[in-house]
Amino acid sequence: MSSPIPQSPDPSSHVQALAAMGVQRRYRRGALLIQEGETGDTLYIVLQGRLRAFLGDGQGRELTLGVYGPGEYVGEMSLDGGPRSANVEAMEPSTCAVITRDVLLDYIARQPAFALELMSRLIRRARLATESARNVALIDVYGRLVRFLNQLALDPNAQGERVVGERLTHQAMAQHLACSREMVSRLLRDLETGGYIAVRDRWIWLLKPLPARW
Repeated sequence: MSSPIPQSPDPSSHVQALAAMGVQRRYRRGALLIQEGETGDTLYIVLQGRLRAFLGDGQGRELTLGVYGPGEYVGEMSLDGGPRSANVEAMEPSTCAVITRDVLLDYIARQPAFALELMSRLIRRARLATESARNVALIDVYGRLVRFLNQLALDPNAQGERVVGERLTHQAMAQHLACSREMVSRLLRDLETGGYIAVRDRWIWLLKPLPARW
């Protein structure tokens, strides 16, 4: 897919200050914080846990847009008062600081430097969304899988093997690749049979360079 699951950056002083102005709320795993199409006026700053932004087609197929951990935020599109552009759910028990649109706008008015930080974040996410759309449209599922695994893989060990740095279920991988879980399972099984990957304690290891085509 377009990008590996991002590692959460250290929260900026602005995000920390803004979080202190919000109301803390806890969410169970699987809870839907934001629903695509609804009107919302709140920003969610992650304090603990992880959130997943995704699109769904109503038939069980999903495309993960990003995963966000402590110090990151979602819901910034609420600034224009329009409908939500994606769904956001808690991937695990999570705690967020919930900021209303009025509080956010007041903070930006008092701290204009945060507007630049917010704009930079929006531009980065827009670029990732564009890359995701391009990959889904122009690269086949196997090609997206290879790119996804290579982006998540850590540096090689002494044997030249690289471990994928996230323990992901086949369903989670399918959501990142915009395909079915069965397709992911079949491709991984074929790569394992071919000696390209190995699964050890639910960690995927890349034993040698993955072929460009399958």
